Amino acid sequence: MSSNNDITQKTYKKLSIQVSLNGISFCIFDLISNKVITTMAIPFEKNKVIEEQLWRTFVDYPILTKTFDEVIVIHDNNLNTFVPTSLFDAHFSASYLQYNTKVFETDFFTHDVIFPYEINNVYVPFININNFLLDQYETFEYQNANSILVKQLLDLSKNKEEKQVFVHLQKEHFEIVVVKNQQLLFFNSFQYRTPEDFIYFILFTCEQLQLNPETISVQLFGNCSEEDPFFKIAYQYIRNCTLLDVSNKASILEVSSVQYRNHFILYHS
Repeated sequence: MSSNNDITQKTYKKLSIQVSLNGISFCIFDLISNKVITTMAIPFEKNKVIEEQLWRTFVDYPILTKTFDEVIVIHDNNLNTFVPTSLFDAHFSASYLQYNTKVFETDFFTHDVIFPYEINNVYVPFININNFLLDQYETFEYQNANSILVKQLLDLSKNKEEKQVFVHLQKEHFEIVVVKNQQLLFFNSFQYRTPEDFIYFILFTCEQLQLNPETISVQLFGNCSEEDPFFKIAYQYIRNCTLLDVSNKASILEVSSVQYRNHFILYHS
């Protein structure tokens, strides 16, 4: 007589949802096999109410209404700043953000602890999105996309004494992160439209940090490939410019390197 509770037949599924003002992407993991079951990215139309587009996404993709063992929501915005634990006081969260983003008295502030690096990421989450998702799921955890991004790049920098520049390219904005042996030296997010905007901010950052484009390692990932104009212009001005090598981790999850670079934050959630 077989048992329906046989652990070998059980699956543990995790849903990760990444939401920005430009769209939503999600992936479903099988936590036992450590494989990605499905990944989707759905753009939002500009000037349309976010909640209505979220509702439409749940109608169009009924897989989102299934039961999951874990649900993680990633708030993809740059309304954030990193604060060392030694200088951090949660009662004054707004004061850390007032110098690099416009904050209002009505804003809700929270923070992610970047363990084990003694860094806190203070940010403004999308409260309207959280409220919508609370109607869909009994419970979920949420965090800022840049918390995941910085933690993973700090992990990658272990035992590497040379400074490394990472550029995470997304639609309409990109992040530059500079690390050295698990130390965060620089983080900033830039709006861009053209390849010329893109390379200007990278070269300007290098100049401000006294990094030589002839010698510094610059690794690109996110929504880019060797064929697009953004990689080509970076390759033209920076001698050691490459796409981030994710082949090992991509093969573990059984996705392509292109897909892994594009959904780097989602897959590390």
